[in-house]
Formats: sequence, structure tokens, C-alpha cells
Amino acid sequence: QVQLVESGGGLVQTGGSLRLSCAASGRTSRTVGWFRQAPGKERELIAAISWNGGSTNYGDSVKGRFTIARDNAKNMVYLQMNSLKAEDTAVYYCAATAAFRPSVASIRADDYNYWGQGTQVTVSS
Repeated sequence: QVQLVESGGGLVQTGGSLRLSCAASGRTSRTVGWFRQAPGKERELIAAISWNGGSTNYGDSVKGRFTIARDNAKNMVYLQMNSLKAEDTAVYYCAATAAFRPSVASIRADDYNYWGQGTQVTVSS
């Protein structure tokens, strides 16, 4: 089992930055992904990082603007979001895989079995 708690969401102006945090407990040696879901839209994977930190993947909509990182000593995963746009407004979730594949940053949503409660990010134009 993995427990995840997100924090760091809020209201920011277009062009601003936010850093989201995901605190993990339990079986923390897992790939972690950040997802988001806006009203009326499907959930999308925006970033993923392998347990060993050596592999990352990003969705096309956030490449070059968002950075995922992790600190395994603190059981934390971060999402640094820069150059925010109105279309980044969504509820952001961190999720972890059940399988232990330390070098894989899966982009398959079905691989993620554990979810946090989400944190709202609102970007005002």
C-alpha cells in the first residue's frame, strides 16, 4: 500500500509559478506520476518519474515548463510548474504504481493504483 498527500496548489496569475508536493508513505519505492483533470476533460498524465529518479516523462502540453523531481530520503515528489497558463487550471493528483520497476517512468495511467486526494491549481488570466 502507498498513501499519497498532495499540497501546494492555489491561485496564480498567468506566467507565474507553483510547486506541488506529494508526500508518500507506505511502500514508497514506486514510480510516481502527476495527473490533472479539468472540468469536462479527461484525466491526463503530465509527468512521471521512476523510483531511482533516472527516468522521467512529460506530457506534450507541459514539456519545457514543468519539472518533476523526487527526494527519496524524504519520501517526497515535486512538480515545479513555470510559465503557467489558464489551460493549466485543474485538480492535480499524484499517483503511484503498484509494481516495483525502479527505472521505469510509466506513461500508462492503468499502471497507477494509488492516488492522492488532489490539489486545485487555478491560473487566472
